[in-house]
Amino acid sequence: MTLKPLYDRVVVRRLEAETTTKGGIIIPDKSAEKPTQGEVVAVGDGEAGDSGELRALLVKKGDRILFGQYAGSQVKVDGEELLIMKESDILAVVEEEHVEEKAA
Repeated sequence: MTLKPLYDRVVVRRLEAETTTKGGIIIPDKSAEKPTQGEVVAVGDGEAGDSGELRALLVKKGDRILFGQYAGSQVKVDGEELLIMKESDILAVVEEEHVEEKAA
């Protein structure tokens, strides 16, 4: 089954939470917080403006995003837990920095 979100909603797959600290301490499942990063799986057609025209969403499928810990509604599709949230619940898009190597 596939989900097609409506209007300004997006479907997000949570990324796995860190299970160890930088110092090597293992965090038990009970103490671990829900991850607040995810990957956009699907996006709606856009948000309807006052004139009725749709404004395309700023995020796209495949984007890595940050969102609040309690953002969105959790759904289970084909055994996988996903989140459906409004675009306004997304705090930021994570962009990878590309480091160019200097030629010697």
